[in-house]
Amino acid sequence: MSAAMDKEKKFDLDDVLSKFGIFKKYHRQKILLLFIAFASNSMYCNQFIFVTEPVQYRCIDRDDLDQSVCSYNSSDVCTQWIYEEPNSFVATFELACQDWKRTLVGSAHNFGYMVGLLIVGPMSDRFGRKAAIVATGVLGGVIGVLRSFSTWYWIFVALEFLEACIGDICSPAFVLSLEIVQQKKRLLFNMIVSLGYSVGGTTLGLVAWLVPSWRWLLRTIYTPALLFIFYIFLLDESPRWYLSNGRKEKASAILEKAATTNNIKLDKNMLDNLNCEADESTNFKEVVLGTMKSRKLRTRFFVCLVWWTTSTFVNYGLVLNSISLQGNKYLNFALTQIIDVPGMFFITYILVRFKRKKPLIICFVVGAVLCLSQPFIPMDLPWLSITFYMAGKLMSSFYFNITYLYTSELFPTYTRNSMHALCSSLGRIGSLVAQQTPLLTVYWIGLPAFVFGSASLFAGFVTLLVPDVSDDSLPDNVKQAEALGMKERKAVL
Repeated sequence: MSAAMDKEKKFDLDDVLSKFGIFKKYHRQKILLLFIAFASNSMYCNQFIFVTEPVQYRCIDRDDLDQSVCSYNSSDVCTQWIYEEPNSFVATFELACQDWKRTLVGSAHNFGYMVGLLIVGPMSDRFGRKAAIVATGVLGGVIGVLRSFSTWYWIFVALEFLEACIGDICSPAFVLSLEIVQQKKRLLFNMIVSLGYSVGGTTLGLVAWLVPSWRWLLRTIYTPALLFIFYIFLLDESPRWYLSNGRKEKASAILEKAATTNNIKLDKNMLDNLNCEADESTNFKEVVLGTMKSRKLRTRFFVCLVWWTTSTFVNYGLVLNSISLQGNKYLNFALTQIIDVPGMFFITYILVRFKRKKPLIICFVVGAVLCLSQPFIPMDLPWLSITFYMAGKLMSSFYFNITYLYTSELFPTYTRNSMHALCSSLGRIGSLVAQQTPLLTVYWIGLPAFVFGSASLFAGFVTLLVPDVSDDSLPDNVKQAEALGMKERKAVL
C-alpha cells in the first residue's frame, strides 16, 4: 500500500534540485556561462558614457578651447570648429554646440532597453530562457560592431536603440539563474553569477582607458559577444520552464544529464512524478491581464514598479555623474563598479540571515539618509564628499540587487520573466529622468541629491505592502504566488 502511494506522490522540482550542489561540475559550468553573460551586459549598458564623452572645442578663429562660444549672437557665426580630440565621437559627427545630440545617445539606449524588455521578457517565457539568451547575446554583438562603422549620426542613434532593444541578455540569464537551483541555494548562486555585472563594469572602465578611440572601443567590447552562438551547445534550458509548459520529458532529460555530469543517481520515481502544470497562457497580453485580476499580484506589481523606478533613477544617476568627480575618470568609474563586489558578499550574508523585506527597507532608508546628507558636506572636504558618494552608490547597488531578486520571486513561473521585464521596463523611466537631474542645480546645488533621497524613502515605505518570500519555493502558478508569505504569517500568529 505504501509503495503504491509513494508512486502516486507528486514531487516538486525543488525536491530534485536539492540533490545537486551548486559547486559541483554541472552548476560550475553554468556559473561561468551566466557570469560571462552578466559581464557583457554590464559593459553594453554603460559603454555610451565613454563613447560619447564630452570634449573641448573652439572656433577656428579663436585660440582658447572654450565652449562658451556656443552662446554667440547671430553676427558671430563660426564656420569651422577645432576639437581637442579630433577622433572623438563629438568631433566625428561635428557636434559642437549640439550637446543634446551627444546625450541623446544615452537616452536612445535607455529607451531601447525599456522597449526591449517588453520584447525579450515575453520571448523568454514563450520560447525559453536559452533561446532568448542566445538570440539577444549574438544580436547585441552584431549590432554593436555595426555601430562602430557608422558614418551618419542618426544611423548610430538608431543602432544604439536597436541594440538595447533586442540585445539585452541580462533579463533571461537572470531568470535562468533562479530557476536551475533549489530555493535554499538560489541566493548564493545568484550572487556568484551577478558578480559578473561588477566585473564587466570594472573591465569597461579599464578598457576605455586603454582604447581611447570610440570606434575601436565598441569593436573591442562587442566582438566577443558573437561567441554567444556556442551557448546553443553549452547551455541547457530551464527544467522549470519546460515543466511549466507541460514538457516533462525534456525537463527530466536535463535533470538526468546534470546527474550524469555530477556522477550521482536520481530516483526514477521522483522524475516520473514531477509536478507538471501547463494550463496557463503565455500570451503577453493575457499574462498582464491575468496578473492584474489578482489583487495581491496587482499590489506587488505596483510596489515592484516603485522599486525599479527608484533603483534605476538613483543608481544610474550616481554612475553617470561619477566621471565628473575629482581624479581619473576611468578609475572613478571602475571604482563605482568594483565596490559592488565586496558589497555583493555583504548583502548576500544579510539576505541569508535576515531574509528580503527588512534588508530592502533598511537599504532604501540608509540610502536616502546618505543622499539627503550629501549637499551639507563642507566643500573643503572632498575626501568626505567622495566617501559619502561611494557609500550612497553602494547602498543603491544593494537595493537594486535585492529588487532584481525580489521581483522574480513574487510572480509565478509561466509569467515570471514577462512580469519581471514589465516592471524593469517601466521602471527604466527612472534612468531617463536621471539624465535631467543636473538641470535642478540651477535652483539649488543639493536638489538632485534631495530628490534621490526622497525617492529612496518612498520606496522603503511601500515595501511594507509585500510579503517576505525568502522561505518559499518559486511559485509556478497564480494560486501558489498568492500564498507566498503565508508561512511567515502563520509563524507570527
